[in-house]
Amino acid sequence: MTSGCSLRRLHSVNDAQLNQLADVLIDCVEGGASVSFMLPFTRARALAFWQRVAEDVAAGKRALIIAEDERGLCGTVQLIFDLPENQPHRADLAKMLVHRRARRKGLGAALMKAAEAAARECGKTLLVLDAVTDGDAARLYEKLGWVRVGDVPNYALFPNGGFCSTTYYYRNL
Repeated sequence: MTSGCSLRRLHSVNDAQLNQLADVLIDCVEGGASVSFMLPFTRARALAFWQRVAEDVAAGKRALIIAEDERGLCGTVQLIFDLPENQPHRADLAKMLVHRRARRKGLGAALMKAAEAAARECGKTLLVLDAVTDGDAARLYEKLGWVRVGDVPNYALFPNGGFCSTTYYYRNL
């Protein structure tokens, strides 16, 4: 529990959760987060993304952790387990998203710690992620002890256009 939020791992995703996950993703993209999507970003695209994630969760290819406050789902993070066969010891940490209403309250750090705990429970010993260079998430990861590997310039675009660099991180568990 952090800042009035409860965290839990989902092993299946229902329609209400899909809709709330779409709300969080839309809020993040509209807020300028470079998380794979461009503006204008439709609800249909957000729902299609989360439906694919839900299928992977049901198949055991991903772990999905959510955070909920009194208004509903307000944050999420994923662990991707569907990696090449020579990498059974690791997972990719992806789409750590916090709705703007729930930011600056420790929720990002709580989600990261929950993801690390879930990875350990699943027998993973190494996590890898990437983030916008020098962005809020990158600062959080460094504060939490993730090791910065390096930067790739002009890696992706912000939702409204314009290049951003990405920084890769890892964490031994």
